[in-house]
Amino acid sequence: MTASKQELTRPAPSSERIAPPLAGAAARPARKPPRILRRMLALDDFEDAARRVIPRPIFGYVAGGAETNASRRANRDVWDEIAFVPKTLVDSSGRAQKTTLFGQPYDAPFGIAPMGGTAMAAYQGDLVLARAAAAANVPMILSGASLTPLEQVREAGPTAWFQAYLPGEAGPITELVERVARAGYDTFVLTVDVQVAANRENNVRSGFDTPLRPTLRLAWDGIIRPRWLFGMFLRTLLLHGMPHFENMGRRVPLISRAGERERGRRDKLTWKHLELMRRLWKGRLVVKGILDKDDARIARESGADGIIVSNHGGRQLDGAVAPLRVLPGIAAQAGGMTVMMDSGVRRGTDVLKALALGAQFVFVGRPFLYAAAIAGEPGVLHAIKLLRDEIDRDMALAGITTLAEMRRERLTNARGAGFLEK
Repeated sequence: MTASKQELTRPAPSSERIAPPLAGAAARPARKPPRILRRMLALDDFEDAARRVIPRPIFGYVAGGAETNASRRANRDVWDEIAFVPKTLVDSSGRAQKTTLFGQPYDAPFGIAPMGGTAMAAYQGDLVLARAAAAANVPMILSGASLTPLEQVREAGPTAWFQAYLPGEAGPITELVERVARAGYDTFVLTVDVQVAANRENNVRSGFDTPLRPTLRLAWDGIIRPRWLFGMFLRTLLLHGMPHFENMGRRVPLISRAGERERGRRDKLTWKHLELMRRLWKGRLVVKGILDKDDARIARESGADGIIVSNHGGRQLDGAVAPLRVLPGIAAQAGGMTVMMDSGVRRGTDVLKALALGAQFVFVGRPFLYAAAIAGEPGVLHAIKLLRDEIDRDMALAGITTLAEMRRERLTNARGAGFLEK
């Protein structure tokens, strides 16, 4: 059900590579982008800007990892262990980054990862990401922990996928799968690395909980950030009412003194439940959170169409291996199954390294949330363009015209012996 790596990229006219307009842009009246975007030169720039806009508890929830943040740091450090071996005097004028994934053509080899805190940080954040992804013709994965009904997100963004946190119980699995199918989604992503809630000490220190507990500290954090208070929170209350967690069992308000999100016994979820989903779900089925090559094989044998190699952005098991380190071994076990990855991707060079080591697609999370928080849909489109432009530039400098040319032999260990030789 998946394309080979050689089929992932199709040639395009040279005119297509020179900063092509994002799909859908012509259908909307041109608007001057927010001034703040002039200072956003790379994805990392959005984080500091968002820190000044988003209340401390919510920003801490989004930015932090688990316990010591060891996995989160490792997700970034690993990229520096690999260096390119570029080829020169190559005519790369016809380069293109269009990608085919599950038979669907996309305009870039990356998409937007699932994030549950988007609509806490940005006004209608889930819809903003869905619309921007559709305009740019890249996939966006809606988190099951989102604050927007999954039906609305799919209607707003036809490139949206749905990601679920599910207990090991047939009833809730069946109910959610049927709901997602009715909403018209074609890709269902099951996250499998959330057996229990992670030890996110940073959430406790910053005063974050789900749902949020009304406290003087929370009120003060909102008051001192008037842009968020008036532009996101009060605007949402006036126009749409109190946000609720909409896609995980019973509806629970975002702010509540005693409410609890319904999680169920996720520690009972096993491969037999994935096989149940495969029987119920007629669309594409993806497993997210794979770090072991044997698990990749079992996922394939259980009927998964694809996997996302991921350690949840360093937000679950602290000390879990960085996905890039295990990507080559997992890709070798994939057979015809599509292999994707997330966690720590921030640069066009990161995308190309991941493709060279066996990924067919990558997903990026936090920077797009930050972009939505500081500048809404224009901010997300700007972030997407930055990454696309980096990939285009890096392809030329590496001496390639298609993404399929980015193979393992074009990389070397940057610090002597390393994991590339394993």
